[in-house]
Amino acid sequence: MNRETIVEIVEQEKLVVVIRLQHQNEVAGVIKNLVESGIKILEVTSNTPGFAEEISKARELYPNVLIGAGTVINSKIAEVASNAGAQFLVTPNTNAEVIEVAHNNDIPVLMGAMTPTEVCNAAEAGADFVKLFPADIMGVDYFKSIKAPLNHVKLLAVGGIDLDTVGDWLAAGAAGIGIGGALTKSVTSKAELEAVKKRATQFIAEVKKYE
Repeated sequence: MNRETIVEIVEQEKLVVVIRLQHQNEVAGVIKNLVESGIKILEVTSNTPGFAEEISKARELYPNVLIGAGTVINSKIAEVASNAGAQFLVTPNTNAEVIEVAHNNDIPVLMGAMTPTEVCNAAEAGADFVKLFPADIMGVDYFKSIKAPLNHVKLLAVGGIDLDTVGDWLAAGAAGIGIGGALTKSVTSKAELEAVKKRATQFIAEVKKYE
């Protein structure tokens, strides 16, 4: 699967789930739960222990799901993630070197930015998407202010988005959203598992309203 195809899938699905956990032994179970819930795009952050190994395992187990790497703050992490089989890279910061590594491996970058200058720098460096982060702190009105003069940029919203607000961001023109803690807690009971799956289904349903 090439970079262009992956970009198309992100644009179509609009929902990226961010997995950031403290213990490696929780990662596989969380991924399994999310995939069974219908989630099609997942990122495992580089500050999750064993992230590269878990990306490789997930790629093998779930060939029909996009598995990427998050918190790719520099080119060194980008190389590790790419070698592990990550199908896209996500950053919280604006770093053109990450884009170079990703595009050399024919995968896209979802690059973090907050200010108009950072958004422009990321876009001009070749970022496939620019991720407004942290979205919840800046707010939908700020997003609209950024989007108006920079409507040529595919802007994602990530950070603190929940079921009550996801529609607001998509209605404002976000190309997609990133969801973390609302869906990626490790579960210890059948009831908790069902609750996670229910929330995932609700997020998917909400996003589909804006296809």
